[in-house]
Amino acid sequence: MLNKITVVGAGNVGATLSQRLAERELAREIVLVDVVEGIPQGKALDQWESGPIEGFDTRVIGANDYGPAKGSELFVVTAGVARKPGMSRDDLVKTNAGIVKSVSEEIKRASPGAIVIVVSNPLDVMCWVAKQVTGFPRERVIGMAGVLDTARYRTFLAEALKVSVEDIQAMVLGGHGDTMVPLISYTTVSGIPVTQLMDRKRLDAIVQRTRDGGAEIVQHLKTGSAYYAPSAATAEMVEAIVKDKHRVLPCSAYLEGEYGLSGIYLGVPCKLGAMGLEQIIEVELSAEEKAALHKSAEAVRQTMAAVTL
Repeated sequence: MLNKITVVGAGNVGATLSQRLAERELAREIVLVDVVEGIPQGKALDQWESGPIEGFDTRVIGANDYGPAKGSELFVVTAGVARKPGMSRDDLVKTNAGIVKSVSEEIKRASPGAIVIVVSNPLDVMCWVAKQVTGFPRERVIGMAGVLDTARYRTFLAEALKVSVEDIQAMVLGGHGDTMVPLISYTTVSGIPVTQLMDRKRLDAIVQRTRDGGAEIVQHLKTGSAYYAPSAATAEMVEAIVKDKHRVLPCSAYLEGEYGLSGIYLGVPCKLGAMGLEQIIEVELSAEEKAALHKSAEAVRQTMAAVTL
């Protein structure tokens, strides 16, 4: 258990995550920070009052500034705006880069030794912004994307094969977006290669549905986006770090030559422990998967080009 974890952004993802972290008692105190007056205070109080029912003693507090967040060992950044009608992708990137830059400056002042998990979109580029602004080493700035994308992939496979999601082993790498790379060659059902259980046409359809997973939910909600699965994915990463579990999870990490790529955040297999990113694991990829990963990296670089810090 940590002393303090701060979640920045009290929207659906941040607030749901705050509740999940409190219920798991991953810190003595959860601080929920948001710029909108009253929202983090009200949601935090509501969550804290659920403690006697859910059986947790974690104190949840809300704030509009970073005073209560001082000394947090871990920050999760969910702040940012959703893409609005008429807003270009570049406009979204620039807007959220400004928000994440401001948040990162506050984190650096409040807790210069903290680990930072970024959830804000476009994910891989926002991780880069956070690393550039804080100046933290790559071990302490990680992005949540692959855990969520992999969960969606496993969900759709389990449904198609009529098996438990617990028996699906899989990993989705690459940028968090249309160019993500589900590793079919490493996808198994209790060790059985998925290609022995499903034809390639059906498998390709599931891969495409995984890539469109976020958009599919947005189409249903009309005015919102996913938050239950994203918050669950983030909580899994936080727990791996807090409990020093050395879990191998697909996360967005800063590459320094791994997979032939440098100077970029991209989803790769990461070992997470008490110090944050402990190791980037390089797995052997098929020629098709390697090409797809580099194509994904190029898409991230193009988005990075729209950002000026």
